[in-house]
Amino acid sequence: MRNVSMLSAVFLGLCISGVTLADESKVALSPDTDTALVMARCSICHSADYIQMNGGFLKRANWEAEVKKMTKAFGAPVNDEEAGKIVDYLVRQYGVE
Repeated sequence: MRNVSMLSAVFLGLCISGVTLADESKVALSPDTDTALVMARCSICHSADYIQMNGGFLKRANWEAEVKKMTKAFGAPVNDEEAGKIVDYLVRQYGVE
C-alpha cells in the first residue's frame, strides 16, 4: 500500500509541476530545395535542433567533416550524392564562408 501511495504522490507532483515533453514538431529548418532531404536523412538519428545549434559558425570544411562523421563513423544511410547536397544545404543555410 505504501508503494501505491508513493507512486500516486510522484505522479501528482509531476502533473502539478507542469512537466512537458519536447515537441520537435516546432523545430523547422530553413526552407530550401534540399530541406526535405536533410530532414529525411538527418532526423533518422537526431533532431533538427542539432543543425540549428551549430549554425552560424561552421565553415564548409566543418560541415563536410560533420556529414562525413555521421556517414562513416555513425553509419547514417546517406550516399555520396546526398552527402554533397546535404553539405551544400548546410553551408547555404547555416554556414559561414
